[in-house]
Amino acid sequence: MNNAHLIIPALGALYQALAPWVEALLRVMVGLWIVPHGMRMCLGYFKGTGIPISSLDGVAGMFERKGWRPGWLWAYAVVPVQFVAGPCVALGLLTRPMALSLFMLMALSAYDHGKYDGWFWNKSGFEYPAMWAAGALYFVINGGGTISLDRLIGWQF
Repeated sequence: MNNAHLIIPALGALYQALAPWVEALLRVMVGLWIVPHGMRMCLGYFKGTGIPISSLDGVAGMFERKGWRPGWLWAYAVVPVQFVAGPCVALGLLTRPMALSLFMLMALSAYDHGKYDGWFWNKSGFEYPAMWAAGALYFVINGGGTISLDRLIGWQF
């Protein structure tokens, strides 16, 4: 790390030591924060927190109503991302391909929410899923990082 570009150059060693841990924290958050959405949509957890869907058929119906046809195909594509790709990203396992599926889900979600709900996160708008799409894109480009199962196993995903 080039300390000449730091506001407090004396903290360069601390920044360098913490960087892999902060990257791992971001990866865990980007991966795991999608799981409760799947639990809510497909399993009916967290009632009253958003969309009143609690089954795979309900998810498919939602996609149909929004024009994403066939709805069952989209439902079967989204659910594995929420329950498989999210935790894999959190663990840093097969990080790049799993983060790519998460990025695509969140980018499409941002498009959809922007189209129907506007910009602001508190109105279920574009900015919230777009932020998560950007976080997932970081791991598509950079991989799991130093503190990841990919690195431990020796995989270059």
